[in-house]
Amino acid sequence: MAEEIHFKIKRQAGPDARPDWEEFKMPYAPGHNVVSALMYLREHPVNTNGEKVDPVVWDSNCMEEVCGACSMIVNGVPRQACAALIDELEQPIVLEPLTKFPLVRDLMTDRQKMFDALLKIKAWVPVDGTWDIHRHAPLISPGEQSIRYLFSRCMTCGCCMEVCPQFHQDSTFMGPAPIGQARLHNSHPTGGYVKGERLHVLMEKGGIADCGNAQNCAKVCPKDIPLTEAIGEIGRQTTVQWLRDLFVK
Repeated sequence: MAEEIHFKIKRQAGPDARPDWEEFKMPYAPGHNVVSALMYLREHPVNTNGEKVDPVVWDSNCMEEVCGACSMIVNGVPRQACAALIDELEQPIVLEPLTKFPLVRDLMTDRQKMFDALLKIKAWVPVDGTWDIHRHAPLISPGEQSIRYLFSRCMTCGCCMEVCPQFHQDSTFMGPAPIGQARLHNSHPTGGYVKGERLHVLMEKGGIADCGNAQNCAKVCPKDIPLTEAIGEIGRQTTVQWLRDLFVK
């Protein structure tokens, strides 16, 4: 058993600052995850050279792999730091920020581009006036419930965006996470009332046609969301919508 926990962390004071690597060691204790270890380093910000430095900056919230805030690259893999158990990681543990989103500082990035895409496709169920639409509770088949549950697990962590070749800071492609949410809300009895609006957004530049079908997104998703199924289904739906627009006036 290791007597110490060894970190190699990519640090950057701001978006325009020069990046650098800094190493830290802390006493070993069982049960640590990356976030709890970073909490220790925040209280003891001394690097392996014995220098007291600014504490490492990162983001976290729920500690339950639900909020998606602590996304970072751990030993080369984008994942949730709260679910990365120290005892299961090779040392030195290498921590880097996500590369597809603007850097704030150190391990913290700004994922606003992803949230803007969710707003653009109306990734929600409109509830105002639904009693006038549905006099009785709409029925959803058990099979559809199971599929919808898978997509409802998305925590907008950005891991799928990190491994997508077509998504980056300068691209217009909205990425797999919003497409997965379009798949979810288009299948809802009430959310389906604005299905056409979502599909028209996804038919524009930056939409479904920009996906290169690399399928990395489904492999890295912490919640095992079938994003490739969503991409295929949204591709089918946009094709039907295009034909409807062409022939139905």
